[in-house]
Amino acid sequence: MLKYKIILERNEDNEGYYTVTVPALPGCVTQGRTKKEALLRAREAIEGYLESLQKDGLPIPADVELAEVTVASH
Repeated sequence: MLKYKIILERNEDNEGYYTVTVPALPGCVTQGRTKKEALLRAREAIEGYLESLQKDGLPIPADVELAEVTVASH
């Protein structure tokens, strides 16, 4: 069982949809009308991405570490 961190963002200018990106998997992006739907689609997108890598004989990327940085606003 693999685990990947995702970024879940509410997109107010897209009718309130949630957009999901997977930092460890470049180009793996999906969305859903609700948070629950977005998370379900994220699982499906990750599974499809990994399946594609396996079919092509490419390595499965490890998850990334996420951190926060505080900066001064100007």
